[in-house]
Amino acid sequence: MKLGMVGLPNVGKSTLFNAITNAGAQSANYPFCTIEPNVGMVSVPDARLEKLAEIYNPDKFTPAVIEFVDIAGLVKGASKGEGLGNKFLSNIREVDAVVHVVRCFESTDIIHVEGSVDPLRDIETINLELILSDIEIAQRRLDKATKALKGDKSMQSEVDFLKRLISHLEEGLPARSVEITSDTEKEVLETTSLLSAKPVIYACNMSEDDFRNGIDSNPGYNAVKEAAAKENAEILPICAALESELAGLEADEKTMFLEDLGLERSGLDRMIQKCYSLLGLISYLTAGKPEVRAWTIERGTKAPQAAGKIHTDFERGFIRAEVIAYDDFMACGGNMVTAKEKGLVRSEGKEYVMNDGDIVLFRFNV
Repeated sequence: MKLGMVGLPNVGKSTLFNAITNAGAQSANYPFCTIEPNVGMVSVPDARLEKLAEIYNPDKFTPAVIEFVDIAGLVKGASKGEGLGNKFLSNIREVDAVVHVVRCFESTDIIHVEGSVDPLRDIETINLELILSDIEIAQRRLDKATKALKGDKSMQSEVDFLKRLISHLEEGLPARSVEITSDTEKEVLETTSLLSAKPVIYACNMSEDDFRNGIDSNPGYNAVKEAAAKENAEILPICAALESELAGLEADEKTMFLEDLGLERSGLDRMIQKCYSLLGLISYLTAGKPEVRAWTIERGTKAPQAAGKIHTDFERGFIRAEVIAYDDFMACGGNMVTAKEKGLVRSEGKEYVMNDGDIVLFRFNV
């Protein structure tokens, strides 16, 4: 999974990126500090995997990973090449989902590029640049589809949808909020490669006081929450400064720090959970002495395709999957022999749809 972190200059984007990846990206109080995208790999926290590691004491421990890309700050006119616009747009095109960092805190020490803090204005600035770029792309596809329609009447539904999509974009609305009424329309949207169609999490960068006083006391956060609901986006309250403090703490200290704020998990953990939910992802697990590992797949993936994540030979020569739910395994004291005696280890075929937390051993022959 590849996530692109975007936002206007000086909203705390690179500070947040540094905190969650410990990649040491430069952070400074002026626009375009980030020119080339910084990249950081983050392990996905999974208590189930850690428990399996305690049981098997494996030679290798491999959690799922997420790639975060810190993309250069954007300004008005990016769709026309202003600032670092062209670079911004090409970088965002390559990610699976967007973490849009929005400033919801006041500070006289950190200059806002627009001179004042207004989360909805900032969201509109970036969304508009993405939408303007998308209108050009959608129009080119419409022109091509209209020409094809002369010799192929089956193209009519695509032409009709593209016209409706362009009208939707011209109203300043992102492609992800357009109504989809058929599989054809869904396919057209997915294959047009529109920037504003990408799943989005609005990361509301708030102050530590906001978390102590209750996040709903922040009017900017409430405004973004309402806007996100209208465009099929997720919202995540987070404090970049707080995440920076957490990044330097030991596990026990981190737990105490979070409890003091009334939080169960760090912003990073909550962000990863939101991303998995937004992209429809789950993890299945493989466990043994050689390696304990988590594998990320799309919800609804069948066993052979899940096996193919490990190696293409596993999918090509798939015979069956020996599966046990993680909770069932732990209920047997983490003992596979006991689990088999109780009939909890199932033999599943090619039509089996994987579940989150399945512990699997694939049988194959090539």
